[in-house]
Amino acid sequence: MPGAVGRPALPHPLPGAVGLSHLSAYDWEAADGVCGGSPHLHLVCTEAYVVTGGRGAVQTLSPDGCRELPLEPGAIAWFTPGTVHRMVQGGDLRITVLMQNSGLPEAGDAVFTFPPEVLADPDRYAAAAQLPPGTGPETAAAARRRRDLAVEGYLVLREALAAGDTGPYLEFQRAAARLVRDKVPHWRELWQAGALATAERTGAQLDALASGEPAYLDEATAYEAGPTRLGGFGMCGRRDEYNLPGTTLPYGGE
Repeated sequence: MPGAVGRPALPHPLPGAVGLSHLSAYDWEAADGVCGGSPHLHLVCTEAYVVTGGRGAVQTLSPDGCRELPLEPGAIAWFTPGTVHRMVQGGDLRITVLMQNSGLPEAGDAVFTFPPEVLADPDRYAAAAQLPPGTGPETAAAARRRRDLAVEGYLVLREALAAGDTGPYLEFQRAAARLVRDKVPHWRELWQAGALATAERTGAQLDALASGEPAYLDEATAYEAGPTRLGGFGMCGRRDEYNLPGTTLPYGGE
């Protein structure tokens, strides 16, 4: 059971069952002259950027308005569910991404800021969001088209929000929620087996310590891993992934 001390529900997850990947921000110029990634939001996951090299920014849209957070080595930026974010390239930007509820973003908890007519049609959205397999020129071209479509919708949201009109932004949030509603049962399973099980194991370990019988310490060990795919096409940039059970799994089609 998830709360039991012993073997985790998912094999050796990272601390807190977080997701982990590395990103190099896209240097493709968008319609507004800015180089960077595909604006999107997450519905139930908080995401953090740990900057390891270069310069850039993350642009966000949220109820507190339009913001641009500078990114430089050593900086950390994070954003809660519902925050639209767009990584902006300033020069060799490189980040490590820490993602709450590992497995959920890969299962669809990330919705691009495509125009409303695309968001309203699940089949059309899926076609626009999907990339061909591999890391070759065809995939790169599709990733850039996807980015451009997301920027098209994002600029409309940003312009309205900057003018004090929250309507388009709030409607995008609602459209995103409608789009993923059918995925929630699967997400719940992933959460129960991952992040929830990890937290419940800590509770069981505390109980064992309080009882004076910490037998779970007999299973102490260490693990190691390296990236299993380099240079995949993620939402924000080229993505190095760790294909570990209970941590980050490759995005479908990316």
